Amino acid sequence: MSRAIIRVENVVSTFGEALIHDRISCTVYEHEIYALLGGSGSGKSTLMREMIMLQAPQSGTITVMGENIADLSLEEAHRLRQKWGVLFQSGALFSSLTVGENIALLYKEYTALPPKLIRELVKLKIDLVGLPLHAIHLYPSELSGGMVKRAALARALALDPKLLFLDEPTSGLDPLSSRQFDTLIRELRDLLGLTVVMVTHDLDTVHHIIDRLLLLGEHKAIAEGSLEEVLTINHPIIDYFFQTAHAPSHRKGIHGIQS
Repeated sequence: MSRAIIRVENVVSTFGEALIHDRISCTVYEHEIYALLGGSGSGKSTLMREMIMLQAPQSGTITVMGENIADLSLEEAHRLRQKWGVLFQSGALFSSLTVGENIALLYKEYTALPPKLIRELVKLKIDLVGLPLHAIHLYPSELSGGMVKRAALARALALDPKLLFLDEPTSGLDPLSSRQFDTLIRELRDLLGLTVVMVTHDLDTVHHIIDRLLLLGEHKAIAEGSLEEVLTINHPIIDYFFQTAHAPSHRKGIHGIQS
């Protein structure tokens, strides 16, 4: 087994009086593509936001790359954030900047590289995600949905992270574009040695590229493992979410993480 790159242990999350997570635990291993799944309101996006330090859980421990993120100073947190890239659901590109300027912004903010080298690196990232070179001069409003996702991915990869977070990466894409984007993620994982954590509701993505997954429901971690392992678990939320039709006699019984 590869080493753990993220560990979530007994995390409790609330919004006001509403309980979101009740002692959630899971582990993401190096170089895998890991999915956070669940119905609407199950807390999958909340869990990812906690992993990337956009919000803090009420209790529990989250360790990323060996660092307990609750114990980090502002400087240490800033340094850790530079080790991962994030693609938000909408792309979150700056509308007043071109694609090239969106990507270059990270180099200008976090490095002292000369402008000429930054321009070459921007071209490299654009090519890496399969965008045509002329896209460097386009504004987000001039891009198709698929091109926005790829441009945002290029920006997420700007600082050569080893950990990549994706929030609903195929949301809003047609089926063909979704599968092409899935293939791109898998190829980039293999080429760059990435670990990928994604929030998704796209079951085709789960079937095609996910190595392991966490299914959330009823404030709990219902199951964790490969798709094949999860589908052997006898639980109504798994039946509902995956629309499985396995007979109980073909299952191994209840192997969910938490009762």
